[in-house]
Amino acid sequence: MTGTRQEDGIRLLGRSALGDKERAEFDTMRQGPVRILQIGEGNFLRGFVDWMIHEMRKQGKYDGAVAVSQPRPSGKPKLEQLRGQDGIYTLIVRGVENGKSVERTEKIAVFAETVDPYSEWDSFLSLADRPELEVVVSNTTEAGLAYQPSEYVPGEPILSYPGKLTALLHRRFETFGGDPQRGLVLLPCELLERNGDELRRCVLKHARDWNLPEAFAAWIRDHNRFLNSLVDRIVTGYPAEEAAGWRETLGYEDKLLNSAEPYYLWAIEGEAELERKLPFQSAGLSVEWTGDLLPYQLRKVRILNGAHTLMTPIALLHGVSEVREAMEHPVLGPFVRETIEREIIPAMPAAVSAEEANAYAASVFERFANPYIRHRLLDIAMNSVSKFRTRLLPSLEGYTLTHEGRLPSNIVKALACLLRFYNVRPEGELFVGRCFDGSSYTVRDDHAALSLFADAWSRYEAGQLTLEAMVDSLLGSAQLWGKQLTGMKGLAEMVAGLLDEMGDRE
Repeated sequence: MTGTRQEDGIRLLGRSALGDKERAEFDTMRQGPVRILQIGEGNFLRGFVDWMIHEMRKQGKYDGAVAVSQPRPSGKPKLEQLRGQDGIYTLIVRGVENGKSVERTEKIAVFAETVDPYSEWDSFLSLADRPELEVVVSNTTEAGLAYQPSEYVPGEPILSYPGKLTALLHRRFETFGGDPQRGLVLLPCELLERNGDELRRCVLKHARDWNLPEAFAAWIRDHNRFLNSLVDRIVTGYPAEEAAGWRETLGYEDKLLNSAEPYYLWAIEGEAELERKLPFQSAGLSVEWTGDLLPYQLRKVRILNGAHTLMTPIALLHGVSEVREAMEHPVLGPFVRETIEREIIPAMPAAVSAEEANAYAASVFERFANPYIRHRLLDIAMNSVSKFRTRLLPSLEGYTLTHEGRLPSNIVKALACLLRFYNVRPEGELFVGRCFDGSSYTVRDDHAALSLFADAWSRYEAGQLTLEAMVDSLLGSAQLWGKQLTGMKGLAEMVAGLLDEMGDRE
C-alpha cells in the first residue's frame, strides 16, 4: 500500500514518495545494522531521539538503524501506520530560535524494522541474538516504568516494559553465554528521577521472581549500563487542525506527521566515552554527558513538567484546551507563573540555585507561548496521577517542610482540581468526566486507579460518603500516590474545602 495514489492524487508517504537521493539513503539505512531497539512508537521519541539518530546518520557520524516496538497493546495501530509508511514520517520543527521565528520540515527515516511484541513475541526476543545490537531506548510514560508482578511463561508475551526487557536480556545472556562484551546500554526517557536505576531495579526483581540464575543477575549488574537520563523537548504530535494545509504543502499524505519546538536537551549521566557508541556531540547535538544528573532533573521535572501537570486539570475543567491558551488566560496564566515563582522554586533543593531556576522558568514561559505549538492539554492529562506524584508532590512536601508546615495553596488547589478532574464514570471501556460547563472528556490512566476514583465519587454522590471521607479515602491511597497523604496536617481539609467550592459548578 505504501506510496499508492489517493483519490485526490496525493500519495501516502513511503519509500516510493522519496526522491532519488532520499531513497538511496533509505535503502542504505534498511540494509545497515540494527544497533538500537526502541520501546515506544509515540510522538515524543519520534520527535526527539529518532530525529537525533537521523541527524547523526545524515552527517555520516552513525551507521546504525532502529527496530521499534510498542510497549502496550494499544500501540498496535501506530505501529501498523509506521509499517504502512515504511517507517518514514515528517517532523515539523517550528518556534522561536535565537530570537527569530523558524520553521523546518524533514523526512525522518531511521526505522529498519517494526516488531509487535504481543503478536510477534519470538521475533521480539530474537533481536537479542544480534551481536550488533548496542542500545535500548524507551519512553513508556512514568506509569510504564514500574514493576508489575508477572509470570514468565516461555512463548508468551509479557505485558510490562521491564518484564519484556528482562526476558530480552535473559535471551541475550543465554545466546552469548554471558559474554561481558554483549551487555547493552539502556537509555530510558521516562520522566522519573533516576530512571535508569529504577529500570535496573525492576529487571533484577523480575530475575529473582522468575528464579533466573544468579550469573544472569551478575551479568545485568556488571555488564549492562542502565543510564539515568533526562529529556527536554516539547513534542506536540500530529497537527490535526493543520493537516490539510500540510498535506498540500508537502505534496504527500503523512499519517504520522509530527511537530516539535526548536529547543531540546538530553542530559545523560554517563562518561563522555559513550560517544563512541552514540556520537551525539560530534554531530553538534544538544546532548550532555554528565556526572550528576540531579540539577537537570530537578529543574526540568519540577518547573516545566510540573507546570504542565499543574495547569492541566484546572484548565480542562474550565474548557481551556491548550497550553498557550492557558498561559494567555487572565486567571490561569498568572496562577501558573505565581505557583512556579512562589511555591515550586522556593521548594527546590540546594542542588539548583534560585538564579538557575528562575532563568530556566523564564525560558519555559517563552516556550509555552510559542505560537506554532498546539500542545493539547488532554494529551498531557494522560496518567495525570502518576505525573502529579513525580512532578508536584515533591514540591508540595518540600514547600511545607521549608515553610514551618504551611501548605502551598496553589499546589493544593491543583491537587483538588486533579481529584475533581478524576470524577469519572465508566462508559464501556472508557472513563468519562464532566467539565464545569457540562461538556465531557475521557480520562486515560491506569484502569485500577480510574476504578478507584470512580468508586469513591460514586459513593460520595450516592450519599454513602461525606466529601471529607471521600477525600480522606483518596488521599490515603498509597496505590495512587506512593504513600498516604493523610498525614500532611490540614491537607485533606483544605482539598475538601476547595472541592466544596467547586460543587456549584458541576
